[in-house]
Amino acid sequence: MGENDETTAEWYLRFARGEAHGRSEIYERWALGVAAEPRLIALLDELPAQKRHPPLLFAVTRLLGAPDGAYEPWRDWTIAHWPEVRAEALVRLTQTNEPLRCAALLPALALIPGPLALLEVGVAAGLCLYPDRYSYSYDGGAPLHPADGPSALLLECSTSGEVPLPAALPEVVWRAGIDLAPLDVADPADDRWLETLIWPEQAARLERVRAAIAIARADPPLLIEGDVTDALPALAAQAPADATLVVISSGVLVYVARPGRERFVSAVHALDARWVSLEAAGLFPTVVDGIGRATGLTHEELRGRFALALDGDPLAFVAPHGDRVDWLARP
Repeated sequence: MGENDETTAEWYLRFARGEAHGRSEIYERWALGVAAEPRLIALLDELPAQKRHPPLLFAVTRLLGAPDGAYEPWRDWTIAHWPEVRAEALVRLTQTNEPLRCAALLPALALIPGPLALLEVGVAAGLCLYPDRYSYSYDGGAPLHPADGPSALLLECSTSGEVPLPAALPEVVWRAGIDLAPLDVADPADDRWLETLIWPEQAARLERVRAAIAIARADPPLLIEGDVTDALPALAAQAPADATLVVISSGVLVYVARPGRERFVSAVHALDARWVSLEAAGLFPTVVDGIGRATGLTHEELRGRFALALDGDPLAFVAPHGDRVDWLARP
């Protein structure tokens, strides 16, 4: 079964019509094909649920040499190479390390007194740990630059509502992260996986990730391998005592089963820390309740939407990759 007790075919059909539509014609075509392909569905159903995720399957096949483009040649290649695809999928994670998410995270960070010590869970290569090193433009306005001048990477974001945009970028004095399989920006193989995770046709995203990799290489973060909850207390203890510790989760907790998410929330609350999340809007009861009070939307109506929250209190609806922020009116 896929997410929310869907069949695998239903999962791929929903992905095609929702996430992929308008963003990648190739992935939309492939997902529609898989949804109607009993041979591939049978192979996918042999995998653990978290390894059937459409972007993971598609990225793994492309990493191994599958042809981009029409569905039929990709299908035939995937079935013919299934043992290699299966083996690679079992050891890979969907580590979509999109630096543009910093544009959505920035308004929440602006509400937290600095200096800041950032600790991201599900960190991948750490490209979202550099909100102070990128330049920003909201709604086409004048860019907001780092203290030492314009960045090589400009992040553009559209907004609605009373978004509390900062006058200056936060001061970040420490940055670290946890991942089941951290990626090293100095390793060409890891960089290739980061680039392969970018969907076909998205040339701007590819250039953005490459620019962020170059920035991270100049000052690599502290990344440790481990479970996002179990490894959290020890890494948090390394943060400077004179900085505000901020735990960031960005599009990662959807891959953690509900009991694990509850453990994570308890672990964060046990820290002297703030928690900034950019996650699926329906994952946490406090976020669902807060959005309900602000908008009247039900849990079912939040399906497919992402929310920015601070300490579990929802602040905005956001695009999953950070290119839009719709600030919520406070009830």
